[in-house]
Amino acid sequence: GNVAYVAQQAWIQNGSVRDNILFGKPYDSQKYNMILEACALLPDLEILVAGDKTEIGEKGINLSGGQRQRLSLARAVYSDADVFLLDDPLSAVDAHVGKHIFEKLLGPKGILRRKTRLLVTHGIGYLPSLDNIIVMMDGRISEEGTYQELLDRKGAFAEFLKQHSSSSTSSLENGVKLIPKAPKDSDGTSEIEKISTEETIRNRKYSKASMCSSSAVSQTENERLIELETSETESVKASIYLDYFHAAGWTIVCGTLALHFTFQVFCVGANLWLSEWTSVPLENSTENGNYTDLDSASNQTTYLSIYGALGFGQGVAILFASFIMAIGTIKSSNVIHFRTLHRIMRAPLSFFDVTPLGRILNRFSRDVDSMDNILPLSLRYMLNGTFSVLATLVVISISTPIFLALVPPVGLLYFIVQRLYVATSRQLNRLESVTRSPIYSHFGETLSGATTIRAFGQQERFVMEMEQKVDHNLRSYYCSVSTFRWLQVRLETLGNSVVFFSALFAVLGRETLSPGLVGLSVTYALQITGALIMLVRIFSDMETNIVAVERLKEYSNVVQEAPWETHERFKKPEKEWPQAGKIVFDSYQTKYRPGLELVLRNVSCTINPGEKIGVVGRTGAGKSSMTLAIFRIVEGTGGSISVDGHDISRLGLHDVRGRITIIPQDPVLFSGSLRINLDPFELERDERLWHTLKLAHLKNFVKGLPGGLDYEVAEGGENLSVGQKSLVCLARALLRKTNILVLDEATAAVDLYTDELIQKTIRKEFKDATVITIAHRLNTILDSDRVIVMDNGEIREFDSPQNLLQDDYSLFCQMSKESRTACTS
Repeated sequence: GNVAYVAQQAWIQNGSVRDNILFGKPYDSQKYNMILEACALLPDLEILVAGDKTEIGEKGINLSGGQRQRLSLARAVYSDADVFLLDDPLSAVDAHVGKHIFEKLLGPKGILRRKTRLLVTHGIGYLPSLDNIIVMMDGRISEEGTYQELLDRKGAFAEFLKQHSSSSTSSLENGVKLIPKAPKDSDGTSEIEKISTEETIRNRKYSKASMCSSSAVSQTENERLIELETSETESVKASIYLDYFHAAGWTIVCGTLALHFTFQVFCVGANLWLSEWTSVPLENSTENGNYTDLDSASNQTTYLSIYGALGFGQGVAILFASFIMAIGTIKSSNVIHFRTLHRIMRAPLSFFDVTPLGRILNRFSRDVDSMDNILPLSLRYMLNGTFSVLATLVVISISTPIFLALVPPVGLLYFIVQRLYVATSRQLNRLESVTRSPIYSHFGETLSGATTIRAFGQQERFVMEMEQKVDHNLRSYYCSVSTFRWLQVRLETLGNSVVFFSALFAVLGRETLSPGLVGLSVTYALQITGALIMLVRIFSDMETNIVAVERLKEYSNVVQEAPWETHERFKKPEKEWPQAGKIVFDSYQTKYRPGLELVLRNVSCTINPGEKIGVVGRTGAGKSSMTLAIFRIVEGTGGSISVDGHDISRLGLHDVRGRITIIPQDPVLFSGSLRINLDPFELERDERLWHTLKLAHLKNFVKGLPGGLDYEVAEGGENLSVGQKSLVCLARALLRKTNILVLDEATAAVDLYTDELIQKTIRKEFKDATVITIAHRLNTILDSDRVIVMDNGEIREFDSPQNLLQDDYSLFCQMSKESRTACTS
């Protein structure tokens, strides 16, 4: 039958919430709403101004991890497949939401009760409700059977359950029976039944921190997140040309113009001298062709020498002109590229939320290529063509002065034709550039989601979408070619008229004109057609290709982050800062961008030096927003955050981010060796790296890899599992060993046993450091000194876990009950 797949790291398209769920399927409102309710997405959609029509950024950048996972799960359920492959889909959601989804969707009474479900999970609370359990160990099946059968065997699985149970609850019964086994339905229906969401789910509040964190919701277009790529509609501004020439240097610009002018002077001089030379034998010869002047031979040598000198001058002038121009264009490209790259690298996170990756790649690939290769050629041809046409007009005017009367009307016609063509060609080139960006974006998005696309059998649809985007892009190119053909016909006609009148005036003035000069004039006139076509085309290409500089300059004006280094008017922190690790939030509040609502509201708390703090809350409560605030990924709109007495808003970003360590929710690895990923600056010796890998429980794994520390990590760490990538990030944090460590659901992708080992390592290695742990598994933060309970961007509770568990009305106690964590009444 058909297969639906939910990846461990959810793949989300750039599109609306509804488009991501439908995934090419027709819309069925009843089925759609039932699935939204079963996946606990309705409260999230109520937050959005445009509901399920709100645009989601690339890779779901404006959703929390739990929201992305639930959206991916809803997409799989809506496909109505026969087999569901679910790779740990509940690890990124809190226990309350996980229980709801399991009961209403995956469990014996859920929507998928008549479907085959292969669930990969670390959550032992779901195991009693499963029909069959396969226990994997070292890539092999170690045990298989029902939950009760595995317990009765008293093997490694049962022992593991007992160990986990004893560490988190007082009895095995309470520790594992989160969702009891339910009898299968006997009605035999395969139809999606109506789901009744518990009132607690229906009424639970989410902050707009994650769901709206980066959404560019405007008053007129609430659905849109990604900003439309705009293009100019008028002629290229003079400031763009000046910016390009200024980057090259005005000395180089003036020198290039002077040398090209000199080159044409030598060219015209050589041709005029040759014309004069060809007339000499006719004037100084006898009837039988012998020279009558005894000095005629020496005169020929003189003519030859001068002609050779003029030719040599041409060569030297064009050599230096080309050399200087090459230096200038390379310099200009380097300056503009570096300036644009510098601005992009220092752009705030909000810029990348609303700007697709394909659009940035388009600027740094096609536009930079145009600036590097095509624009310099256009400039060279333009200079050569301009001076060549001017020289041609000068020669023709000298030989037939009456031709000057034709220059203004013919020049006006050329100008009119050129402006008509340029106005169209320039805009078509802009359109071609704008429509090329979606091709890059769609290709990158398809590549990253290839596994999901193939699992759903959607290859043909994505290929068709790519073809449509390519066709849309080629429309501009086809029109551009057509307009050039239009230009050629009209320029050929005008050029032929120039040749006709040049020859006509030469014939009419044959009695008074020098034959050599007339021949040179007609020769130049025959060349002017091609020269003028080239000149108009080059001027048009010049204005068309300078659009690349225009588009790059647009990115050089991107709003920047705060300075990387602390300003001299503020006190720079000590080299050992932060020594203690005291963090104070004082009425702090922030939003992701102007125009959006606050994601943290009047947050006030003091985290003492060396304290171990747990941060919990419903999915989207604002937990990750706190970590973004500490690292100044988002800037505050009120209040302050101070670390060891230093207001971090007054410090440079490198001073802040370089002294605090985070293990992120989505582990990040770069292509390169494992050694580089652990120690990017190559500051540590191999012995220290191996010791760190041992602490991170990766030593045996890395030893088994080909090359060990030199093992090549694929882009994004795709050749490692999510859990292994998390452990590499842990090892990286252990190497830095700063006095403040932030764990943003860092162990969500590892099993409970490994999670427990990691927690022990962190407790030992960071025993004197301040550790902030954001977690969905409450058992991982039960040994914290204090716990922060977030709700709707505010701190609702901040106390020791023991005190909170003793209060039946506390949010933390309610969450503990929902996850079957021991809660003292």
